[in-house]
Amino acid sequence: MIDIHCHILPYIDDGAKHMEESIEMARAAISEGIHTIIATPHHWNGACYNPKRDVLKAVKTLNERLETEEIPVTILPGQETRINGEMLEALKREELLPLNETSGYLFVELPSSHVPRYTKQLMFDLQLQGIKPIIVHPERNKEIIDNPDLLFEIVRDGTLTQLTAGSIAGRFGKKIKKFSIQLIEANLAHFIASDAHNVNTRPFAMQEAFKVISNEFGTSYLYWFMENSQLILNEELVVGDIPEKVTTKKFLGLF
Repeated sequence: MIDIHCHILPYIDDGAKHMEESIEMARAAISEGIHTIIATPHHWNGACYNPKRDVLKAVKTLNERLETEEIPVTILPGQETRINGEMLEALKREELLPLNETSGYLFVELPSSHVPRYTKQLMFDLQLQGIKPIIVHPERNKEIIDNPDLLFEIVRDGTLTQLTAGSIAGRFGKKIKKFSIQLIEANLAHFIASDAHNVNTRPFAMQEAFKVISNEFGTSYLYWFMENSQLILNEELVVGDIPEKVTTKKFLGLF
């Protein structure tokens, strides 16, 4: 299994606090059936600044340690970049890091409370530059929860999304779990990833999430999500079904 969103790199954000915790997370990943992890430290979120060159160096160091420890997990580079108006310029300066460096898929994190007004235009502009933006954990964004049509419009225009395994597993509460399932029903989700920060309060929870997906939608959905993560590593195109709106009736049932 491939986990495309994880804060396993030590020292540099609110994920692993030190190398030993990174090792602990790698061992936990194996127990989840994960063999490949894209390390996606926070970037430009007001607290963390982790440009491409620093992430590549940290990934190299962690892989060397995992090899020494004989832990069969491969770490690949990525970033979780907070949306901002300078992203296009940062791309030109090679500060931003697409998943696995050359895939063209780029994580974009929205603020937890709202969707900036320029989001749709920026997602379009990124696509014009050959970037395939992926909005991470939209199910935990307050404005999207209140108005899911915002996400529908963004996905309709070509942006992809990644849901958090813990959200689907119910670790962020019943409301977030139900909304996550609604997003999958409406074809507004393309990837499932852990967003793991540690092994205790923010674990991988991938097996929990996949069990929910299998029960709700069948194994075909499960394999589709797993295949999409592999397509990123293969630098191939991920195409979802036609997005639909989260209906008012379903949405109101969330609360």
